[in-house]
Amino acid sequence: MRRAVARFRKKQPSSWGYALASLGVFLLVLALWEGAVRFYGLPPFLLPGPLPVAESLWQGLVGGGLWAHIWVTLQEIFLGFLGGSVLGVGLGALVAHSPRLERMLYPYLIASQTAPKLAAAPLLIAWFGVGLLPKVIITVLIAFFPLLENTVTGMRRVPEGRLELFRSLGASPWETFLRLRLPHSLPYVFAGLRVAVVLSVVGAVVAEFTGASKGLGATMIVAQSNLDVARMLAVFVLLTVIGTSLYAVVALLERWLVPWRPAEERT
Repeated sequence: MRRAVARFRKKQPSSWGYALASLGVFLLVLALWEGAVRFYGLPPFLLPGPLPVAESLWQGLVGGGLWAHIWVTLQEIFLGFLGGSVLGVGLGALVAHSPRLERMLYPYLIASQTAPKLAAAPLLIAWFGVGLLPKVIITVLIAFFPLLENTVTGMRRVPEGRLELFRSLGASPWETFLRLRLPHSLPYVFAGLRVAVVLSVVGAVVAEFTGASKGLGATMIVAQSNLDVARMLAVFVLLTVIGTSLYAVVALLERWLVPWRPAEERT
């Protein structure tokens, strides 16, 4: 049986094989994109080809026109992600330990997710201005809930036998939290962090759509008013790269900080 499993694993593609396959899919999408533009004769203001988009992105990066906007959006993403992480994990830990607190707070937590964030954005701008703070608040509101749910789930799935062991050893609730509940919930927390970091990118851009003079979202609005679809797609590609890179960073941190997680769950 072990030999069969070993032979099966040897037949699996290596990481380089997956990388080459992913690159092949990317090149195929570019080829189909360029072919569709040429075959249907689409005008640049409707859908430019990959080359004009790449040129627009290159000019924005080399010329320096995009860097100030990138910095503003990154600040919103990082601050919103940090705030959402602290709020989600903190509230999740409290709710997991107190059913009464859960019954009291959960209706409001659910309401914070069902309420449209775009509707709240004008109010936040009226209260706090068009600066960084309202964008960060909207990003926090979008990012924190997956972390809260995953934290509650992880802390409540601690095996009862382990809890009984800690009680028999006379461990205090704080010691049980630090040495048992928190380590056990880390895989769940990091699953929430992976979702939250992607939602932070979405939240920052959506917040900029409602009113901003700087940021990648504001750049897309300006490009839309000028019918500059190449610049819009260039910013879209840039945001995709930022979101994918941040997701990869969180995944690498998870592999480093949660080494006890089974390998099949980390793929």
